Amino acid sequence: MEEFTGPDTFTWMQVVVRLGAAAALPFLIGLERFLRKKPIDFRPFVIIAVGAAGLIMASIELLHSTADPQSRIDPTRVIEGVITGIGFLGAGAMFRQGNFVQGAGSAASIWTAGAIGLACGMGEVWLGAIMAGIVLLLLIASGPFTARWDSTAAVDEGDTAKQDD
Repeated sequence: MEEFTGPDTFTWMQVVVRLGAAAALPFLIGLERFLRKKPIDFRPFVIIAVGAAGLIMASIELLHSTADPQSRIDPTRVIEGVITGIGFLGAGAMFRQGNFVQGAGSAASIWTAGAIGLACGMGEVWLGAIMAGIVLLLLIASGPFTARWDSTAAVDEGDTAKQDD
């Protein structure tokens, strides 16, 4: 019954820090996407990262708690599956509008949120924080350069122009 009451490999503090970082760091990226009215709001970023962190933590727990020498548990296969699956989710955020592909920044960001979750789940919170910081900085700094291809900016400008008429 002991296996149902808590982690074997991790302390409760490690679980809280890892899952907390996996929630907080991608939330900042998702919030930027939300505030700029991009195709994906902040919720999937957090959900994906926490799920990825939980999966890698569960595979690490299973690796350490399995006593059978015949079993082969490889946490890197979890990483492969998570990253592949998130790629499909990101593809759903992209669409073509004229000569431009819209949503690629959100798709790449959602994929990176999964990677941040995996890093935090492995205990590499410092790495997840650096990844989140770089992505967030890039998204914020690139806004003025990508605004002309932004369909939401065009709608906002159109609304302003109509009010001025």
